[in-house]
Amino acid sequence: MLTLTQAAELVRTRKLSPMELTLECLGRIEKLNPTLNAFITVMREQALSAAQRAEQEMASGNYRGPLHGIPIALKDNIDTAGVRTTAASNQYRQRVPTDDAEIVRQLKLAGAVIIGKTNMHEFAFGMSGVVSAFGPARNPWDAARITGGSSSGTAAAVAVGMCVAGIGTDTAGSTRCPAALCGVVGYRPSQGLLSNAGTVPLAESYDSPGPITRTVEDAEIILQALAPVGNPCLPPTGGKADVAMLNAAVARNFGSAPEPEVAACFDKAVAKIATLVAGVTDIAVVAEPHWEVRNFEIFRYHEQMYNNSPELYDPRTLDRVRGSAGVSEFDYVRKREVAKQGSQADQVFHKVDVVLSPTVPVAAPLIRDLEMMDSAALRQHEVKYLMANTLPFSFLWWPSVSVPCGFTKSGLPVGLQISGRPGADWTVLNLAAAYEAATEWHRQRPPV
Repeated sequence: MLTLTQAAELVRTRKLSPMELTLECLGRIEKLNPTLNAFITVMREQALSAAQRAEQEMASGNYRGPLHGIPIALKDNIDTAGVRTTAASNQYRQRVPTDDAEIVRQLKLAGAVIIGKTNMHEFAFGMSGVVSAFGPARNPWDAARITGGSSSGTAAAVAVGMCVAGIGTDTAGSTRCPAALCGVVGYRPSQGLLSNAGTVPLAESYDSPGPITRTVEDAEIILQALAPVGNPCLPPTGGKADVAMLNAAVARNFGSAPEPEVAACFDKAVAKIATLVAGVTDIAVVAEPHWEVRNFEIFRYHEQMYNNSPELYDPRTLDRVRGSAGVSEFDYVRKREVAKQGSQADQVFHKVDVVLSPTVPVAAPLIRDLEMMDSAALRQHEVKYLMANTLPFSFLWWPSVSVPCGFTKSGLPVGLQISGRPGADWTVLNLAAAYEAATEWHRQRPPV
């Protein structure tokens, strides 16, 4: 399986054609999707047409850049003109947008080949990925286990080469959690770096598209292709900062204590990072959750469907929508203004440059164990474990990346989360790339 970086170079030098690459990905989808259930809609004809167009453009000397001719999958809450976008819900099973989301428009301008729409937790309202009108996506390291959510199918597809890269969305950890549990890279950028326009929202104040890739360099390529020119989050010349000058801190005061095997992988990752940076210390991070903002925005979007067609939700999603009701507009506006003022937690960056934590404090649970839980128990499990270390940084809008940092004895991936102050995207990615280069975890491939 090729990384995006490798595939782009082979395509650029005409050693591999976009058609060959696309056919390889489609072949993997045909072979593996019946087991992994990663895709809801495969855009075979559209993808082959786009690949042929990319070949013709390159033959005439019009090379658009590193995404040109590269097969990319989209989470199924990202609108695609003329192709159904379901958000994995029966509410939207037959929904066909008339316009592309802004990020899809940008991908097409970059020459990317959109290969299909991936499975997800219904309306992105959960971190397990087991709630979907199309059935749960399955983990390529062990198909009996979850991928994590809500970008569940995207992470599985990237991990096994059904696509070269994918775009998910992240509100509480939805790119980072599945990336960690599937052994790939997931990134949530600073607020506004990537456009939400045309994406089915969960809570618009905290939603963000984000790349899921095999390497950190792949994620950097996608960000540079899709972020606005001159955005202060990205380096003006594409240069790399000296990670040896960075001060890192370990956040151990929030979330649940990691499982012993996860803790062991994380501690080894911290020890390795200590050899790359100026220093590592422990630090306390206190993030104030703005639940009123999140809940008001969720119910505002769902209110009409909740009133008119509640039976089309999965009962567990319906319970969550119901639980988000009751926030007044006055409280919403007041809390949103407070959230805009920033957080005292940002003061940690007066002393350090990046914060380290396990991405998810547990390895991937069994699907059957989560499916047996009632709505309340599943929600409690997700909050206590799957999003315990990602949600706080989402409320803070700290750019955060998950990179592979080891495996449990049973062969399940573990992720390291690296976070930075708002706007410090390249600092976070530089350290992640340096850690990745110093380790071999990202080179492991699932047994599927």
